Amino acid sequence: MTLFHLFIVAVIQGLTEFLPISSSGHLILLPQLTGMADQGQVIDVAVHVGTLGAVVLYFWRDVRAAIIGTGHLVTGRNGSAESRLALGLILATIPVILFGLALKLTGLDDSLRSMTVIGWTMLIFGIVLYWADQNGAETLEARDWNLKHALIMGLWQAIALIPGTSRSGITITAARYLGFERHDAARLSMLMSIPTILASGVLLGAEVIATADAEAARNGAIAAAMAFVAALAALTFMMRLLRSVSFTPYVIYRVILGVILLVIAYT
Repeated sequence: MTLFHLFIVAVIQGLTEFLPISSSGHLILLPQLTGMADQGQVIDVAVHVGTLGAVVLYFWRDVRAAIIGTGHLVTGRNGSAESRLALGLILATIPVILFGLALKLTGLDDSLRSMTVIGWTMLIFGIVLYWADQNGAETLEARDWNLKHALIMGLWQAIALIPGTSRSGITITAARYLGFERHDAARLSMLMSIPTILASGVLLGAEVIATADAEAARNGAIAAAMAFVAALAALTFMMRLLRSVSFTPYVIYRVILGVILLVIAYT
């Protein structure tokens, strides 16, 4: 791969992973709309590692609490705030792992990677996000997150395995529907992304270890670094913006892109 191709893939992944506009949908569309070759699984793993590093760094205080909480769970101290956070993240990740395995074993994951599917999911779940954001109460904060909330958001997160849905978008939608205020809805969504990205990275990584070579490793390292920078910038921008505006700008983008994709797909 050329450096320019690596840059495009890394920036798209980094900018869209945490914005509610679907990173997987954009990466699938890249070769379809530009004629570029598919980046392959090695680069997929690399850019996921880069975005994982960005969210861990940005939310390090929460990540540290979850790590401590995991230790509390192992030692039977289940009553702490840290252990509740860790247990919530574990519970929220189970549905997406099970659904992901089901799609992988049945082969449905490949059949969903089409412009038509992405167009419809961009449009429909963009509208659902708008409805939840405009009608959801703002009575809950991140500290109010409990296991029931975690399970509900985890079930919604599993839907994001359909390309174009957006993992962050659908979990933010669920959080706003439950009544979390915008900034904390995004914060919970980002924290949920950490074990999810980690699980998908491990799954993909296991498949490419045997085929990776020195050049692939070099390209992967470059892509990971660029994705890290792009993801950190996008994450910082969104979290600051949410203190003063709604999710409507992202909804508008999703609806416009969804309509364009459906026009292309059906003509």
